[in-house]
Amino acid sequence: MAIATEAGPRAGGLAEPPLAQAHPARWWQRLDDGRLQCDLCPRDCRLHEGQRGLCFVRQRQGDGMVLTAYGRSSGFAIDPIEKKPLHHFHPGSGVLSFGTAGCNLACKFCQNWDISKSREMDRLQDRASPQQVAHAALSRGAASVAFTYNDPVIFAEYAMDTADACHALGIHTVAVTAGYIHAGPRREFFARMDAANVDLKAFSDDFYRQQTGSHLAPVLDTLQHIRHESACWLEITTLLIPGLNDSTAELQSLTHWVATELGADLPLHFTAFHPDYKLDRVPRTPTATLQRARRIGQDAGLQHVYIGNVRDVEGTSTFCSDCRAPLIRRDGYRIVRNELDASGACPFCATAMVGHFSSRPAHTPSRLSPT
Repeated sequence: MAIATEAGPRAGGLAEPPLAQAHPARWWQRLDDGRLQCDLCPRDCRLHEGQRGLCFVRQRQGDGMVLTAYGRSSGFAIDPIEKKPLHHFHPGSGVLSFGTAGCNLACKFCQNWDISKSREMDRLQDRASPQQVAHAALSRGAASVAFTYNDPVIFAEYAMDTADACHALGIHTVAVTAGYIHAGPRREFFARMDAANVDLKAFSDDFYRQQTGSHLAPVLDTLQHIRHESACWLEITTLLIPGLNDSTAELQSLTHWVATELGADLPLHFTAFHPDYKLDRVPRTPTATLQRARRIGQDAGLQHVYIGNVRDVEGTSTFCSDCRAPLIRRDGYRIVRNELDASGACPFCATAMVGHFSSRPAHTPSRLSPT
């Protein structure tokens, strides 16, 4: 199955105009020394003519900034929403996933490094306008479109326009992000998103500086903004890397902060690391480490703590926050039993589950080939 390209047909048989090679970027200012400063994220890249920011896709051209990745994508796939991971946002539904090149972090453990670290725009073979993405999701029965694989904040203009096109067709939007973004664009970006999974990569600024080339505080600010100042549904993921961010003390601090600052009912996912990119000599995360982290989260008062990237039915299943009855049984990304009633409440004690729940067709994960 292929998504129509910019030269192909769209709904109603009309032809899309060719997509520009670069799209005007927002959130920048001119400095006194003649450079242009990108104000999208805390990196504040300051650029001379022709230079790109660390993210690679935001570039100075003349007296302005452009987004070179607008309409240029890394490939499309239909995924289960649980793969994002989101366990309380229309569970069992399908989501059309795509990304671009580049990233504004420099994670040594990046699991999508071939996309996020790409410096070859020609590798982005799939081209689609926001309207084409939305129609592709609708035609394939996807309930949502997810901006993922690399961080969507760096292609915010494209993601926001796509979100508008999706909402016009009744399609939800999902951001899978590290949350490294300034306050101004953050308000606009997450106002367009129906759900987000934010990577809280550790609870140590030393880890953020040494392993990602960034800082922890802006991420915590983003989490608090989404949770308390937006209508966007939020879940958090922490990838546990042996010896780097999996100590009991750090996990206690992380889960205590989530419970007290964001709320005990916010879903938190601990996922397994596998050797990759610059940390290819670090061992895989033992299942026992994930299970220990889950217990620490539960001891901190969190009601919905999950583990991922390993097979563990209990650790991936959803339990009632009150009576603890098993409500959604999962085997990997597959739902094998759903006990929630039509209103999204526990049938045993009538406690309403937090999140967004609805009836949905079964999804069939498939790869979408470029035209």
